[in-house]
Amino acid sequence: MFIPAAQSAYRTLRKTQPRIRLNYLFKNGYSSKVEYKPIRSVLVANRGEIAIRVFRACTELGIKSVAVYSEQDKMHMHRQKADESYIVGKGLPPVEAYLNIPEIIRVCKENDVDAVHPGYGFLSERSDFAQAVIDAGLRFIGPTPKVVQNMGDKVAARVAAIEAGVPIVPGTDGPVTTKEEALDFCKKHGLPVIFKAAYGGGGRGMRVVRKMEEVEENFGRASSEAKAAFGNGAMFIEKFIERPRHIEVQLLGDKAGNVVHLYERDCSVQRRHQKVVEIAPAPRLPVEIRDKMTEAAVRLARHVGYENAGTVEFLCDENGNFYFIEVNARLQVEHTVTEEITGIDLVQSQIRIAEGMTLPELGYTQENIVPRGYAIQCRVTTEDPANDFQPNTGRLEVFRSGEGMGIRLDSASAYAGAIISPYYDSLLVKVISHASDLQSSASKMNRALREFRIRGVKTNIPFLLNVLENQKFLHGVLDTYFIDEHPQLFKFKPSLNRAQKLLNYMGEVLVNGPQTPLATTLKPAVVTPPLPEVPLDLSPEALEREERGEAKVTEPPKGLRDILVCEGPEAFAKEVRNRKGLLLMDTTFRDAHQSLLATRVRSHDLLKISPFVAHKFNNLYSLENWGGATFDVALRFLHECPWERLEEMRKRIPNIPFQMLLRGANAVGYTSYPDNVVYKFCELAVQTGMDIFRVFDSLNYLPNLILGMEAAGKAGGVVEAAISYTGDVSDPQRTKYDLKYYTNLADELVKAGTHVLCIKDMAGLLKPEAARLLITAIRDKHPDIPIHIHTHDTSGAGVASMLACANAGADVVDVAVDSMSGMTSQPSMGAIVASLQGTPLDTNLDLRTVSDYSAYWEQTRTLYAPFECTTTMRSGNADVYLNEIPGGQYTNLQFQAFSLGLGDFFEDVKKAYREANLLLGDIIKVTPSSKVVGDLAQFMVQNDLTADQVLERAEELSFPKSVVEYLQGSIGIPHGGFPEPLRSRVLKDMPRIEGRPGAELEPLDFGKLKKDLKESHPSITDRDVMSAALYPQVTNDYLHFREKYGPVDKLDTRIFLTGPNVGEEFEVPLERGKTLSVKALAVSADLKPNGIREVFFELNGQLRAVHILDKEAVKEIHVHPKANKSNKSEVGAPMPGTVIDIRVNVGDKVEKGQPLVVLSAMKMEMVVQSPIAGVVKKLEIANGTKLEGEDLIMIIE
Repeated sequence: MFIPAAQSAYRTLRKTQPRIRLNYLFKNGYSSKVEYKPIRSVLVANRGEIAIRVFRACTELGIKSVAVYSEQDKMHMHRQKADESYIVGKGLPPVEAYLNIPEIIRVCKENDVDAVHPGYGFLSERSDFAQAVIDAGLRFIGPTPKVVQNMGDKVAARVAAIEAGVPIVPGTDGPVTTKEEALDFCKKHGLPVIFKAAYGGGGRGMRVVRKMEEVEENFGRASSEAKAAFGNGAMFIEKFIERPRHIEVQLLGDKAGNVVHLYERDCSVQRRHQKVVEIAPAPRLPVEIRDKMTEAAVRLARHVGYENAGTVEFLCDENGNFYFIEVNARLQVEHTVTEEITGIDLVQSQIRIAEGMTLPELGYTQENIVPRGYAIQCRVTTEDPANDFQPNTGRLEVFRSGEGMGIRLDSASAYAGAIISPYYDSLLVKVISHASDLQSSASKMNRALREFRIRGVKTNIPFLLNVLENQKFLHGVLDTYFIDEHPQLFKFKPSLNRAQKLLNYMGEVLVNGPQTPLATTLKPAVVTPPLPEVPLDLSPEALEREERGEAKVTEPPKGLRDILVCEGPEAFAKEVRNRKGLLLMDTTFRDAHQSLLATRVRSHDLLKISPFVAHKFNNLYSLENWGGATFDVALRFLHECPWERLEEMRKRIPNIPFQMLLRGANAVGYTSYPDNVVYKFCELAVQTGMDIFRVFDSLNYLPNLILGMEAAGKAGGVVEAAISYTGDVSDPQRTKYDLKYYTNLADELVKAGTHVLCIKDMAGLLKPEAARLLITAIRDKHPDIPIHIHTHDTSGAGVASMLACANAGADVVDVAVDSMSGMTSQPSMGAIVASLQGTPLDTNLDLRTVSDYSAYWEQTRTLYAPFECTTTMRSGNADVYLNEIPGGQYTNLQFQAFSLGLGDFFEDVKKAYREANLLLGDIIKVTPSSKVVGDLAQFMVQNDLTADQVLERAEELSFPKSVVEYLQGSIGIPHGGFPEPLRSRVLKDMPRIEGRPGAELEPLDFGKLKKDLKESHPSITDRDVMSAALYPQVTNDYLHFREKYGPVDKLDTRIFLTGPNVGEEFEVPLERGKTLSVKALAVSADLKPNGIREVFFELNGQLRAVHILDKEAVKEIHVHPKANKSNKSEVGAPMPGTVIDIRVNVGDKVEKGQPLVVLSAMKMEMVVQSPIAGVVKKLEIANGTKLEGEDLIMIIE
């Protein structure tokens, strides 16, 4: 081993003394004359990390390095690392370029190359290449051509092993080329057997066969792989040894006959016979077995006249018996771990031996070679371990490596922007750790791999981390079954990759526009809403309480929820009834923005103000913050999870009860569900943080209402049964919904066990006098039940009505903070608070606090300008007493009218709404019944129909689906029955539902639903399953969106809706203590041939670029279609590759699991199977088609 001064002298010696002859005695076939001739330049007939590894060794020795590269590798790092580089194989397929021996020799001769290093793979074990190099007057850095030939020939190698007294495994006497020969051997020697490529290694073309019926198919696949990798499909067959360890011995031999071993490596951690993790030395290998094995390896090498670096591989069984497998007459991928434990540079040693130096001259005598500690090598590959390790190709959007003490990285094109092609091996970087013992080395490796950040392609790092944390691995208890017998290695915590996904989302918005439909052309304001200060009690008393573990100084004061949690719903209701002042429910977090801003307010803005609300509004009855339209809108338009919204709000507001809107048997949907869905929903809602369930039915249909009440009660929630109000109890001429109708309903709901009774005035029709009459009547009959009033301020009389309710005996009324109140929202919080100050009904809220709260929402509201109801509605409007449009529906109906091209006819829609309501029988109007009326109204305006015309032409018109289903009875039975003759004319002979719709539905199989969802979304939760039970397609779309774009709810609202401005800097808080700093830099003006635009960002100070398909521009460019993941009929490519075999035609019937197509990529073949049974409708491929991942292969009906 050389010290730096000796290396300097060595370089000088090479220049001043070009040739020295040393004489040695003839021994074991080695030459008696060893010629020392310095090497001045080395060409590496290879690519990737091994080429760079050799170049580095050359540079350290003062030798010129020369690279060759294929057309596909012209941007690859290995050609840039060499002193000179030359293209080979122009016009040839990628692999064949590096197999072009004449062209490689020509490059050598034309550019004064002295020697050729073959690396590993490609030509490294081709004796004809070694001979061609020598015949051209060059030196081959490796064994002699004869040794390469004999050791590469599995049969000759076995003969040599037998002659040298090395144990062997039974196998074929020569290469096998036909399936018939393979079958004969298997029948003669029995199974299991292993097929190996006769003219190459590395696991290519290797198959274990345990069933006779699988012999022919596996032989064909293995032979095809071997031919693709090595140019020859001949196979060698051996009896397969069960449960072996794979141990290999590293050798160095010189031209004078000296051979030493550099100890052994354990390569037992394998997948498909390809090494994944290597360890040196082999742990738990008895010294006597090691000595016998290394001695046998050295004996074999001397017997065949081996020189240069090589490896002898053995299988070692549980009893310590070992068997020769093969000789790798080349450098191995895993040579690095041997270098780490011995301190010997194997590549420099190869070069020096090729120059003619002997092992003693290099200081390599067996007694001088002593292993130190343990080294581990992990091969980080661009393969997806969650998808059967399929190769993954594409662009490295992000690359950040793990480094530090005891870590070595050997890589090639591992950098941000590098393209991972499908043409070559999937190896990205070799990570090597070295420490004093196996556990310490594994710990360093674990830490280094966790530091890696690789985005753009999938890698096997999650799998490697599982291996490194496995207890058997850490204790060195290994064999080649290790991976197969530890299925837990394939249970991965998916990489969040949040930053890159968010950049992709913002790039998508910048290139293709908003990803949620905007209702108007108005833009979000460029504002940062002011957050009022959250008080922090640092008084000595507070600090003492925290010290005692009672309450942290950051915790808000106690509220009504503390009573609910500690004493239960009944005690909670009793406390509400006993309170002297008027209690308020704040709807700002839900119904206010549903009414004013089309339900579009995001969790991002709600969570910001939540701590302030918790601290300053702790005496609220409740916060209405969930359910109703917010559930599906969150999934459908805001691309966020409603369950996460609820959970995060609860973390920030632990003291105020939460209230949600439960549509009885419709849960938070627009149709009836099986009963078990409603029960499961309520159970999950309570677990996630919900307290009070305001249960209603859109028709006041008692069977539906009571089901919802029972589900909420069983889940442990507060049951607040709601009577949906319509009509006018103060008008004697309005007799359908009179005072008696409502008091009778109240009696039934109290009898059914409601904890709180609610009047749900969804359109704001409850006038002050009607309020006095109704609340007085109910209070007189039920003096102990808390009464809660919900209304909308559409007419402008909301404050007056709520004060009337309070004076008549109501315990709770709904309000919204001032800047989010009025019009179709709830009455003003500030107005109610101010009106009752100093009275027996004083709310005990501070008007200044309300003002601070309002200031935040006044600014925040401007972020939602595209959805602002004041676009067309400038003030309250008393015509609501005529059309009876619910406040929560008003703005949504308005935006629906715009989307249908009826924006200029909204006044007509409102008038038609009244007519549609009367046509349908003057029904209770609240979701989903209000949707029925709204759909019919827009249908009438769109088709220019009057009410009379609808009735006359009912039999021939194609009514909206919601109208037909309502008349069938799918949401229940309206008070007074269905309208006739309209119902009979519309339905004709269609089926009708009698009674409660959900009663006829079979229970939903949640287990099956979860299993089906996991096929497309492996990391789903029970919450996702619940969402899918309610909104199957909406949830599926949301899950795909989330997987593609990440947590978009973390973005500021303006950026979420319309994207950042170029040059804008902003922050994205991902979680506590983790914040992204982002700057939008530019959008490329140039369009790539495949329709891609590049969008540039600066993320945490580093340049990032994302590639976005320009959906407008691509209409004029032919791009291979992508399979729709959510549609099982569309079969997509599971990995990038080339189509080499199509096994079906259009019109063929196929069964689920039937092989359809064979793809080849990175020298691996993959059979694509049918995901469903059906008929092939369309083929999008032909033989030779090059596919990217998820490209559409075919459509099966």
